[in-house]
Amino acid sequence: MDMSDLSSRHDFDVIIVGSGGAGLSLALSLPEHLKIAVLAKSHLTDASTYYAQGGVAAVLDQADSIQQHMDDTLIAGAHLCEHQAVQHTVEGGKASVDFLLNQGVKFTLDEHEQLHLTREGGHSQRRIIHAADATGKAISTTLVERIQEKKNIQIFEHFIAIDLITLHKLGHTDQDNRALGLYALDERTEKVHTFLAPFTALACGGAMKAYLYTSNPDIATGDGIAMAYRAGCRVANMEFNQFHPTCLYHPQARSFLITEAMRGEGAYLRLPDGERFMLRFDERAELAPRDIVARAIDYEIKRLGIRHVWLDITHKSPDFVRDHFPTLYARLLELGIDITREMIPVVPAAHYTCGGVVVDDNSQTDIMGLYAIGETSYTGLHGANRMASNSLLECFVYGMRAAEHIQQQFNDPIEYPHIPAWDATQVENPDEDVVILQNWDELRQTMWNYVGIVRTTKRLERALHRIEMLKKEINEYYQGYHVSKNLIELRNLVLVSEMIVRCAMQRKESRGLHYTLDYPELSNELRKTVLTPPNFQVRTPLVNEA
Repeated sequence: MDMSDLSSRHDFDVIIVGSGGAGLSLALSLPEHLKIAVLAKSHLTDASTYYAQGGVAAVLDQADSIQQHMDDTLIAGAHLCEHQAVQHTVEGGKASVDFLLNQGVKFTLDEHEQLHLTREGGHSQRRIIHAADATGKAISTTLVERIQEKKNIQIFEHFIAIDLITLHKLGHTDQDNRALGLYALDERTEKVHTFLAPFTALACGGAMKAYLYTSNPDIATGDGIAMAYRAGCRVANMEFNQFHPTCLYHPQARSFLITEAMRGEGAYLRLPDGERFMLRFDERAELAPRDIVARAIDYEIKRLGIRHVWLDITHKSPDFVRDHFPTLYARLLELGIDITREMIPVVPAAHYTCGGVVVDDNSQTDIMGLYAIGETSYTGLHGANRMASNSLLECFVYGMRAAEHIQQQFNDPIEYPHIPAWDATQVENPDEDVVILQNWDELRQTMWNYVGIVRTTKRLERALHRIEMLKKEINEYYQGYHVSKNLIELRNLVLVSEMIVRCAMQRKESRGLHYTLDYPELSNELRKTVLTPPNFQVRTPLVNEA
């Protein structure tokens, strides 16, 4: 449908920003009498879910148990996970798998026609359901098909959320703050639209495009986290940024991830001389949690002055490799690497934002009517380090819980105060877009060099100084010129980068994904790092939350 001819104001019951696993599971779990808008910054499938190669962690085998999955998660999270969130998520595994099967996702089966379970780093049992080595693609394309069949769901592709509309932003500070909708830019027409609804969900993914090298798609610019913070929501644990240990080192595929399942099926990490080095760092070797593996690779690269290490699965039979990793095999063959005979050059890359917008068990934020799901949110599940394949599980568990909560809270449509249309009469067309590109490059270089896998207080101070200058310049640019996709994303990225640095400076220990040479030991205190915006207000509990 051509959206360019629509009015600039749109009224819905629920607005969902994001078209990954979190947003689409929420949309598909809501009752069909509700009018729902799904905003996608690019195409519907252009989300981190689509690129996930691993799978969904869930307790499905008799040899496994809820307690084992919880214990593995707590250990991987360096015991900073919130126990209630871990239990809530792990116990929701079976329902999440059933949801996906009911939507028609085709997972890989074993020789007994049962779901095939693989194992990944940090897991003590085989509990990862998958669709070969392209699970995310199977999930994403299936959920998109289901969404497109729903008459109550309207899709807005290439719509970029700019900022939330709330009661407090409109001056009604004598009332509890409530989300009323948002402004969004139609990238194709360069027109800003107003979307209104009593319930808004931010499912925009993480913020790892803040780093120079990342496995994430271009949409991962921290939009939901930044918008929620500006609106008055607390944000937590932004210092814990997961670097995936094995991103392909290749000039033609800088963001291509080599699935953790390859190590789960026996691949080794090697130095140029062939040494398996992980055994020197952890008794679990290649199956150690991601933070340990990424830090070990980073250490060896810097120690030896090399550009990458090698991932080797050539000791497995060619048929085994092709059967288990058909997508990887085909893609790497296109790049001139036959993984049945040759090792794969790999480096760590920024992969996952473990922190995010603080939410409760129902995915609701500090603002009434506003929800955050998936990588945008901080549920407490991941602690100091996300365990492999728990992220997709979190998307579905919390997406379904948010749907239940919205349905319980849904009453007659709220009466909106006067909501002004987007005012662009006082701004000009940008004179030099090179300013945006220059600031974007400088920001990502700063984050990579000073706020990467290994940190120091001095590096963080340098990063904060540069980010504050960039933030001032970017905000001045934002105030004076018409908005564009690049400007919106850069404004969000610089704010989220500041959050990452400020959280990292507050944590005087090395735990999980946050490793600092100045505080190499664990602290005895277990606490999350919370950033409270100046416009924060304690939310009055809803009736069914009392």
